[in-house]
Amino acid sequence: MSEVRYRSVKKAVFPVAGLGTRFLPATKDVPKEMMTLIDRPLIHHGVDEAVASGCTQIMFVTGQGKESIRRYFEPSEELVAALRERGKDDLAEKVDGIHKLAEFHYAYQQKPLGLGHAVLCAEEFCKGEFFGLILPDDVMAAKPTVLRQLEAVAEKYDSSVLCVEKVAESEVSRYGIVAAEEVEEGVYRVKGLVEKPRPADAPSNLAIMGRYLLSPSIFGCLKRIKRGAGGEYQLTDALSLLLEEEPLYALLYNGSRLDCGVKEGWIKATVVKALEDPKLRKIVIKAVKESGALL
Repeated sequence: MSEVRYRSVKKAVFPVAGLGTRFLPATKDVPKEMMTLIDRPLIHHGVDEAVASGCTQIMFVTGQGKESIRRYFEPSEELVAALRERGKDDLAEKVDGIHKLAEFHYAYQQKPLGLGHAVLCAEEFCKGEFFGLILPDDVMAAKPTVLRQLEAVAEKYDSSVLCVEKVAESEVSRYGIVAAEEVEEGVYRVKGLVEKPRPADAPSNLAIMGRYLLSPSIFGCLKRIKRGAGGEYQLTDALSLLLEEEPLYALLYNGSRLDCGVKEGWIKATVVKALEDPKLRKIVIKAVKESGALL
């Protein structure tokens, strides 16, 4: 068992060192996390969720070609001043508020060796505390936030908690899948994990999504794993080791998810977000009608 008792999470880790190959050639010069979803980069949506969940310190695990992420969350004094000079005070406040969202930290992952390796890069930042892990490809809409929902379970069971969603049998090979026993409505005691199984081998249809609340014990487990699927260090393998040391729970979260990790999902997310805005909704509907498409 971990000697660290659960307490309210103040730190969130964002692994953003991936190559973004699904979006090439767009991501040749622009990190996938900096691709725009309506009026802000994808990464900003995740940071907003972390801040709304009570996180005050954020760690980006970056890699080669990700310098624009750091620049985005740094002060932009010249731009703010220029906007104010032009009487655009509202925009100036929005831009100036970005670097004030949280205290930002950075770790460098020399090679994209998998999610497990990326998380291990944040060990010093977490310093023996429970922490949130947010994968920005998944844009979550939930009240309270998904991380807050995970916290409620962690506080009750004093354990790490995974965010899960029920997926179709044909989709299980895209995700980490848990074998679990339901202990209360929507809350499961995890018994085992399998990374991207064939449908016939999947222990359930409970797929791990891009939100985790993890005990610091995960770092010792990450140091013990070997390269797994795809020649990478898989977080799922470390979670399997964690199960041998302490309880692990999963929460069937209440909310909706937009998968921006693939082009089809990113296009859908853009449309969904646009339809949520009254002004943009009119533009989208008009454009679809004018194109001759059926609503």
